[in-house]
Amino acid sequence: MMSCEVLLATDANIACAAEVLKAGGLVAFPTDTVYGVAALPWNVDAVLRLYQVKQRPSDLPIPLLLSDVDQLSRVATLPDPFKPLPARFWPGALTVVLPKTEIVSDAISPRPTVATRIPDLLLARRLIREAGGVLAVTSANISGQPSPRTAQEVEEQLEGRIDLILDGGPCPGGVPSTILDCSVSPPVLLRRGAIAEADLLAVIGW
Repeated sequence: MMSCEVLLATDANIACAAEVLKAGGLVAFPTDTVYGVAALPWNVDAVLRLYQVKQRPSDLPIPLLLSDVDQLSRVATLPDPFKPLPARFWPGALTVVLPKTEIVSDAISPRPTVATRIPDLLLARRLIREAGGVLAVTSANISGQPSPRTAQEVEEQLEGRIDLILDGGPCPGGVPSTILDCSVSPPVLLRRGAIAEADLLAVIGW
């Protein structure tokens, strides 16, 4: 088992975490919902390791977190009827499942779709931006265990399994994101979460 460094989320340490990711490492960090653990999505070996350390089923896709909305077109196609969603809910706790582009490997998603989100936490967006604008991120826990809200809770589950934990304090949300599948029409609510169904209906209806 390797050691896992825990660093406070200072400017210098955010830059350090980005370099760890670019080198193929795994980094845990806070988002607006829960702590996530990330890999560079273009590094298939790092993504496969992400599945391994979480004991995540290989057929369960890993979401992509974006630094900015202009990154979305790199990884997914947003159908016209759903274009109001990012404008209303991003940054925020809405994960949107969309048809993926060719750049997204089957290691990220063996399906023709990919889950995407922009977190509403400046620290998270800064790290994602410094790492290249897109990260493969899933909750920083062993699959089936509680999603962590603090760096200590991440360490309790993933110590020795990942390379770095950025400690940015407790996550402000603590509730997982709402997941809406917009690759089909009408869209399908896959997970109830921080964004209420009524709020989604008010924006796009279905």
